[in-house]
Amino acid sequence: MTTRIIFAGFGGQGVMLMGQILSLAGMLEGKHVTWMPSYGPEMRGGTANCTVVMSDEEVASPVTEKAEVVVAMNIPSLLKFQDDVIPNGFLFINQSVIDRDSNRTDINVIKVPCNEIADELGNLKVSNMAMLGAVVGGTDIVSTDNLFKALEKKLGSKASMIEINKQAVMKGYELAKASLVK
Repeated sequence: MTTRIIFAGFGGQGVMLMGQILSLAGMLEGKHVTWMPSYGPEMRGGTANCTVVMSDEEVASPVTEKAEVVVAMNIPSLLKFQDDVIPNGFLFINQSVIDRDSNRTDINVIKVPCNEIADELGNLKVSNMAMLGAVVGGTDIVSTDNLFKALEKKLGSKASMIEINKQAVMKGYELAKASLVK
């Protein structure tokens, strides 16, 4: 099975890190993975997105026109990528920044109050991990065990941040699981 994911937002929201951690978690599960970043002309504050392709078979190309999963961290990303979600796919919306609904009725939409979750935990820098947790909770693409191993490996030099990032992941994960039950 192949799953294509687009993470999109603006520079500084941790979009690339979400893709890197998910890619690493996929590799830890023995999956074939590609990660392809794309930056706007600016860094912080400019547009940023990355594509992750995860498969049980070799991945021929990281280029993705349609995706099973799209993560929109801001309004421009929602407008640009919501139509790229395949029918019955998933659209994850950062409800803290996006004040509108998707125009799609043929997909699963999960709204995540990323900033509020991060604020509850006392560090706004972990809002992206709340979203990453929601993606894993909504799709079961990787196990939380491997996600945490990937997180620890990626943040190894920032050991003091690992626990709060794990907490943010779990809050997003639980929110997504609860929203699927409805």
